[in-house]
Amino acid sequence: MMKSLLCLVIALCLATEAAWAQRVTILHDGAAPQAAYAARKLGEALTERGYQLLAERIGYDVLVSLAVHPERLGPEAFSIIPEGKVITVYGGDQRGMIYGALALAETLRNGTRLEDVQRAEAKPNLEFRAIKFNLPWDTYRPSSALDQHYETARDLRYWEAFLDMMVENRFNVISLWNLHPFTYMVRPTNFPEASPWSETELAEWQRLYRGIFRMAKERGLDTYIVHWSIFVSRQFAEAHGVAKQNFYPHYYVAGDTSEIVRRYLRESVTQVLEEYPDLDGIGISHGEGMAGMTPLQRQRWMDDVIIAGMLEADRPVKLIHRVPFSSGTSSAGGVSRHVEQVTREAMERLENRFEGPIWVEMKFNWSHAHSAPELVKVHGGKLGDTYFVPEPKNYRITWQARNEDFFALRWGVPDFIRRHIALNGAADYVGGYFVGSETYIPARDYFTAVEAPVAWKWAFQRQWLFYKLWGRLLYDPATPDSVFQSEFDRRYGPRGDSLLRAYSLASSTQLRLASLYDSTWDFTLYSEGFLALQGDTTKYISVDRLMRQPTMAPEYVSVAEYVETLRERGAFAPGRVTPPMLADMLERDCREALHLVGGIDVSGNASLMYEVADVRVWASLGLHLAAKLRGAVALQTFRVAGGQQNRTAAVAQLQRALEHWDEVIRITRPIYRDMRLTHYNHNFFHANDDNLFHWALIRDEVARDVEIARNSERQN
Repeated sequence: MMKSLLCLVIALCLATEAAWAQRVTILHDGAAPQAAYAARKLGEALTERGYQLLAERIGYDVLVSLAVHPERLGPEAFSIIPEGKVITVYGGDQRGMIYGALALAETLRNGTRLEDVQRAEAKPNLEFRAIKFNLPWDTYRPSSALDQHYETARDLRYWEAFLDMMVENRFNVISLWNLHPFTYMVRPTNFPEASPWSETELAEWQRLYRGIFRMAKERGLDTYIVHWSIFVSRQFAEAHGVAKQNFYPHYYVAGDTSEIVRRYLRESVTQVLEEYPDLDGIGISHGEGMAGMTPLQRQRWMDDVIIAGMLEADRPVKLIHRVPFSSGTSSAGGVSRHVEQVTREAMERLENRFEGPIWVEMKFNWSHAHSAPELVKVHGGKLGDTYFVPEPKNYRITWQARNEDFFALRWGVPDFIRRHIALNGAADYVGGYFVGSETYIPARDYFTAVEAPVAWKWAFQRQWLFYKLWGRLLYDPATPDSVFQSEFDRRYGPRGDSLLRAYSLASSTQLRLASLYDSTWDFTLYSEGFLALQGDTTKYISVDRLMRQPTMAPEYVSVAEYVETLRERGAFAPGRVTPPMLADMLERDCREALHLVGGIDVSGNASLMYEVADVRVWASLGLHLAAKLRGAVALQTFRVAGGQQNRTAAVAQLQRALEHWDEVIRITRPIYRDMRLTHYNHNFFHANDDNLFHWALIRDEVARDVEIARNSERQN
């Protein structure tokens, strides 16, 4: 034993000494900020691995050459070519060169030595890979759950880390969303009264925006500001007696079409584009702030104001065009073939007016893309083929993969994302995806309760697997699981296979609940908390609610449909997923996930403790749902067919479901704070401080299921 340990120590020492003996120089174009960034990030990885970086290009043991070669490679593609003492990294453009340098850095961090680097190449599957980031000022909804990120999101150190994460994971667009961004970015030349800021305050805001755009450009990221429609600053509204509710915190308001509002917004758009040369484009919305207007009026207003303001800027501009929006005159969602045709014609009239294709954003399965991978609906309902047939020439569809379902618990199901992309990303008219939330901002860590040191500072760093899976698989869906397993290994030692598999099994609980429970806009489901909007209140999904709720996924069978079909001696087509089948799937996968993490020693490592704990929580939630489904079937059977044994079985299963919920509480109470939740904001125009969520806080609602079963009577 001692001899083996001694050999291991000697081998490690020799490896370290060999690394120190290797001197490396990086050849790159120092005048290009993207090349300088790539060299810096690669240099950091080399230094971490014990190599000596040389400033000069003489006396090296290995030379790494970073260059762009567009004749050989397409945009965003890269190749790594090792040849003796020289490793060449080519990119088809600056962005591809960065990806190649980061791929080499990742290889080194995973333990491969420079002399063992293998030839590699990659190219993007989808052109548009964006993060949707809602800013915490002039937010879409007033909520202390969003306001709490204000200071964090004004810290450029935060943005440096967030943008580093994006480019590392091959995202290539950062889109910043809020109601009215313009007075945070400029003092309007002809409307200085619209600005609420002193010169010093405005300079701070401008430093923030310019810093974000500059760092994004350095990393090869495109930048967009996306806003809702006819909104102004309160100061502008009060100065001119117009747009009397078209400012924060209001958003479901009538459109003000007065000429002074039109001019103010058109000139603000142009001025922002001219004062921020690193800003690539603007996104437009035809919804909130435009109530009382017909779809055609909305489109004409947009052409006359926002589109006109963009085209008046003396430089190339990119456009995100959101669809579909209201088919009537309200702010509510709605789909209509006529509106789709009007919108398509308006976009086609803009051919060659903007740089690149127009990116047409559609919400995939409304606000809950982490549900069925098949497209069931968009914002407002089922989508027709107007935008796709005939195939568009000047625009591409970008799916909005909204996440309003999990914020605290880590999530990672790689095969779901692969299937999502395979089903929805293959058509030529698809340009890519947005990933992000409306009701959550990944900035301040308001979750972590333990005092022990952890490996993250900001919220997005806790969810590293979520971002890595979406980003890397959007770039290349064939990226193997070994890439993600290696990241687990690098962080926590050789546990990657078990942890990734455990997450894939356990956090599928969320996908299954969101596929079982039909939902639409943001508040209608919060899967992580088993909450749903019921009437005007967000609360726990009771057994009664679960029984009668339609499903999102077409292949899923609701409890009510299942019991009624059996009662009528019917059968289900192959491929349908009945509640008992779903319960069995949940139990099988969650038990296996618990087994996979059961032997992992987390002592002395708080970060690993959280990773393992989240697997256990998802698994316990899955077992809770399995028991709840069985109890719901038994209870509904009792109500329609009688049989005391059915009521007894329902009570027993729902009691078992409560026990699994208690296990969730036992795991989470010491390690998770009570967390602010936007879904609890029942008054849309005022921030609500009574909005704390924790699984422990709703135990009484969960326990009520048992009493519902005990007190149930057979229906007549």
